[in-house]
Amino acid sequence: MTTTTTTRTAIDVPARPTTPMARLRWGLSDTWTLTLRGINHWIRQPLPVIGGMAFMVMLVALYGFLFGGAMQVPGGGSYVEFLLPGMFVMTMAFGIGETMSAVSVDAERGVTDRFRSMPMSSSAVVLGRSITDMLYSTVGLGVMIGAGLALGWRWHGGIGETLAAFGLLLLLRFAMLWVGIFLGLIVPGPGTVNAVWTVLFPLTMVTAAFAPPETMPAWLGFLAEWNPLSATIYATRDLFGNPGVGGASFVSDNAMLLSVAWPLILLAVFLPLSVHRYRHLSR
Repeated sequence: MTTTTTTRTAIDVPARPTTPMARLRWGLSDTWTLTLRGINHWIRQPLPVIGGMAFMVMLVALYGFLFGGAMQVPGGGSYVEFLLPGMFVMTMAFGIGETMSAVSVDAERGVTDRFRSMPMSSSAVVLGRSITDMLYSTVGLGVMIGAGLALGWRWHGGIGETLAAFGLLLLLRFAMLWVGIFLGLIVPGPGTVNAVWTVLFPLTMVTAAFAPPETMPAWLGFLAEWNPLSATIYATRDLFGNPGVGGASFVSDNAMLLSVAWPLILLAVFLPLSVHRYRHLSR
């Protein structure tokens, strides 16, 4: 009889850090690793990224050329300049679907469970996803700015006001991506993402982006006016010096304040919910 002896090699699992500074370094290292993972996905699969950006550029050209000659901007001015700040905001809002889909796919394929079983920071997965999506959104915003400039859009404010407008757009995207992370963690699977996005899509469209809310039916205008996206639309139009600023509503009169308050409220709600959901995920 031959006896076979199997030798198992022990794998040293690093101990979890105990001091606050060590935990911080540990978390930042894991977050950066997962950020690089997301960037590598873009490099290896560029078509979805290119397709998403091309879709937004197509929408800008479609709305600008189809409705530009017929739309009357309140107070006068170019409809393209009225439209572009709203389209920038829409680009930031549409990122919810991309984030939700990526998070849901990782969870469905067991990637998220694998991460949770590894000796890594529990918050690094969602933080890495947020940084990856912010990088993607910054590139996407740059593409949209280029498309707008090609169509005749210009900013007329100073450099400080222009940078502040871009800052408000990225702040909104940062808040919206945490909404997407949370939804991606709670939906049953990638197949449900389309159903959820079907509900969310009208909410991102009923805004002050395409037409002034006062020209809509009263109930629809109320919804568009108080949509959190509309505050950022009003504020960026003002900072860019584009037409369509002003009005007699509370939102338009306090757009700067609300364009900061709404994203902070969304962050205060969905960031801790996302981290809590990830830590207690059981799929």
